[in-house]
Amino acid sequence: MRAVPIHTLIIILLVDQKNIGMEETLVDREGYPRADIDIYQVRTARHNIICLQNDHKSIMKEIEEALHNLHARDKDKRQRDEAEAKVEALQCNQTLPDAFAKVDAVTPGSPASMCGLQVGDEIIAFGSVNTNNFQTLQNIATVVQHSEGKPLSVTVVRDGKSVHLGLTPQRWNGKGLLGCNIIPIKR
Repeated sequence: MRAVPIHTLIIILLVDQKNIGMEETLVDREGYPRADIDIYQVRTARHNIICLQNDHKSIMKEIEEALHNLHARDKDKRQRDEAEAKVEALQCNQTLPDAFAKVDAVTPGSPASMCGLQVGDEIIAFGSVNTNNFQTLQNIATVVQHSEGKPLSVTVVRDGKSVHLGLTPQRWNGKGLLGCNIIPIKR
């Protein structure tokens, strides 16, 4: 069936059927069908108008629900994005502990070189030694001597970021167990 615009059906009812509209009765005072109108055409037009109005309501309800869902998804996405931005901001703003020592030389082929330690790395943790308990380089030397052949967790600051390394002090062709030179940082 071809959809006819509601306003066209209303005009047909009002003009062609003696301004019968949607509410006028289809029977006379005695209860007989009115002879001045085409009852079938009026009932069909009224039925079509009601169907179209119901379809319109249904479609508008679906549009409303879709808009609510769309806005809810946008709100959820915006909240997730804001939360992620806050987390990123917190991560960027988290201050790293002050370094207590700095690497000023690394010998190629040494255990320090093999674990990724680089000149300029600032040490914030070396095994059990950290910013809070560091006193002298002897603290690091003691940890190295007691950890020969055992991996140590070393945390350095490189390019403003914390980098975790696994360093295993061991004998090699060069001097010492590490193959690097560490100097204290005066604060």
